[in-house]
Amino acid sequence: MSASFAPSPSVIKGFFKSGDRRLNGMDQLPYKPEGYNFWTWKGRKVHYVEQGHGQPVVLIHGFGASAFHWRYNIPELAKKYKVYAIDLLGFGWSEKAIIEYDATIWRDQVSDFMKEIVKEPAVLVGNSLGGFAALITAAYLPQQVLGVALLNSAGQFGNLNGQSNGSDEETIIKKFIINPLKEVFQRIVLGFLFWQAKQPARVEKVLKSVYIDPSNVDDYLVESITRPAGDPNAGEVYYRLMTRFMTNQSKYTLDSILSKLSCPLLLLWGDLDPWVGPAKAIRIKEFYPNTTIVNLQAGHCPHDEVPEIVNSALLDWLSSLQIEASLQAL
Repeated sequence: MSASFAPSPSVIKGFFKSGDRRLNGMDQLPYKPEGYNFWTWKGRKVHYVEQGHGQPVVLIHGFGASAFHWRYNIPELAKKYKVYAIDLLGFGWSEKAIIEYDATIWRDQVSDFMKEIVKEPAVLVGNSLGGFAALITAAYLPQQVLGVALLNSAGQFGNLNGQSNGSDEETIIKKFIINPLKEVFQRIVLGFLFWQAKQPARVEKVLKSVYIDPSNVDDYLVESITRPAGDPNAGEVYYRLMTRFMTNQSKYTLDSILSKLSCPLLLLWGDLDPWVGPAKAIRIKEFYPNTTIVNLQAGHCPHDEVPEIVNSALLDWLSSLQIEASLQAL
């Protein structure tokens, strides 16, 4: 099933006053520089927001973002559900741990968060990298995940042709000569790129390139991204993410994860995303038929660009899950 929507109405850009702002009558999560709640996971500090009552819904942000990116979704969803928004390790107000980042780190983090904090089956909702984390968690912990909603999710399908591992001689040369030189060069280049990427003007420019309607690219959003980047360990985390995780995503492919999935899947897809187009959503549905697609005239972050439409579609889908569960219980 799929649906199409007209472009979102323009919104009025407000002032940055502790996050106390309304968008077309919707409440916005108050911005707190000190964060909301903290949970200790494997000795690491993890930040999360918790609001509302009812069936749990866990929101997972994308690369470089935080729980605050769900500012227009948390208050609305919390009117009917118990909403959690977690900061993945290495991002937002969570600890900038100096570890080897891998998809399983966030899978284990979200899984343990559900066991220790949520404590009952929940629906996972993720944008970009957070969508990938939601999917891999659902495949790993099927009894705890009632459904998954993806908004322009990260992840890639496997290469059917496969790749050659190369000869032993090539591997030795790469390990002891090429890689050390490559690492020095990478650190210099990525160090500069990180310094540039955390500048407010640069953050605003990048956001406006992926928000088709840039009205919601405001001080609140920019501050929620640049503040965590000021952490002393943020540069090293960025380097590790870019050189380890981002270049090794083929280790966990969408087809391998979807083949283990057993719950309903919703795709809230910004069709105008310059990074992740609608073809990916179509391919996911072809591979995993238990999928509903909602096409949105938005960019990479539809939950923040067109929150009214996303909230409405998500609430409708969540209600359908409850109805389906009630019928199965009869």
